[in-house]
Amino acid sequence: MDIELLISIGVVFFLLCLSGFFSGSETALTAVSLAKMHALEKDGNKKAKRVIKIIEKREKMIGALLLGNNLVNILASAIATSVFIKLVGEAGVVYATLVMTMLVLIFAEVLPKTYAIHFSDRMAMAISPVIRVVIIVFSPVTDLVSKIVRLVLRILGADISLVAVGGNMEELRGAIELHRSEDGDETVNAVDKQRAMLRSILDLEDVEVEEIMTHRKTVELINAEGDPEQQVQDILNSPYTRLPIYQGEQDNIVGVINVKNLLREIHALDGDLKKIDIKKVMSEPWFVPESTSLSDQLQAFRDRREHFALVVDEYGSFMGVVTLEDILEEIVGEIEDETDEVVSGVRRQPNGSLLVEGTVTIRDLNREFEWDLPDEHYSTIAGLMLYETQAIPEPGQSFTFYGFRFDIVRKQRHQLTLIRLTPPDKDIHA
Repeated sequence: MDIELLISIGVVFFLLCLSGFFSGSETALTAVSLAKMHALEKDGNKKAKRVIKIIEKREKMIGALLLGNNLVNILASAIATSVFIKLVGEAGVVYATLVMTMLVLIFAEVLPKTYAIHFSDRMAMAISPVIRVVIIVFSPVTDLVSKIVRLVLRILGADISLVAVGGNMEELRGAIELHRSEDGDETVNAVDKQRAMLRSILDLEDVEVEEIMTHRKTVELINAEGDPEQQVQDILNSPYTRLPIYQGEQDNIVGVINVKNLLREIHALDGDLKKIDIKKVMSEPWFVPESTSLSDQLQAFRDRREHFALVVDEYGSFMGVVTLEDILEEIVGEIEDETDEVVSGVRRQPNGSLLVEGTVTIRDLNREFEWDLPDEHYSTIAGLMLYETQAIPEPGQSFTFYGFRFDIVRKQRHQLTLIRLTPPDKDIHA
């Protein structure tokens, strides 16, 4: 075998190595974790920063890698064909096709891409300096190719310049849903709670204050014109540390009393409750619209260093109260108490059904049990019943919606106060 033939074979194997490099690089840079790269960049990793810059110009990166890969593959096939023709004559074309297909498939495609998939972050940072140079060298050609591609697509009626870039939120939601564990029941439960918390954080922008507020019907109010001793008694008997103060009609909220401030006043007056003027102790009320998103309200609580706000509708009527704790519980979920209610207002039954108070929100049920009951037109379980039945059901009536059975247990005037909810068998948690 002459030296020229050996050189040709050596060039073919070198080109195959280059093809594997381009194939693996494309896979590594496509599969790399952008979140991890950002974290490494914040820690001062220059390679991670370089990877991010390359990925930001994804179109140029793909174009350069595909150009390099096709160049070396075509050149390797051409040289291999000439080698086989010299060795076996015209039949060398067939041999070259078969041999190069196998070599390219195994060593230039499957092998490097398999490695790149499993070690994408490490490989992406290692190859980033070389890829950056490749992109710069091939940029004139890739820019021209890109213009031709866009022109052809536009002629075919697909103008990619009009396609909105985005979907980051959807990708993040998808990543959250994929966040699962199979390491045991305890780990799975912990991951489920983490997933629910992450979902709730993303939903803060879409949920309004009215959906989580304590409705005015259940808000404890203090009469500003009442007897001072009775006022103190009512405040101290309440489980809450902040209570709205009204004067005249209950819609006329004039202040908010903080139990700590009240105790200071009692101490200053040596315990003489008759001398207490609650109007001097109360603070100015803070009113917020019911349409305020939880994200904005959380930021407002932070900016004002407040924990308590009064919710009003578009006409200025008092609707309820919202607290910082309400929003935090929207993220982390309800804290179970000694009655072991998984959600406040929900009691498990031995047969797998749930007794649900009408004021329990659909969001709380969906989050706790990972259901998918709709809540676009209503926020509570009672609201769902009224919307779906288009009537006010009577106790004893039963309905089936979305695979769930709803039995009306108790009604007070026109309000559904207790509903027995039986989920599909697969959704009943032990």
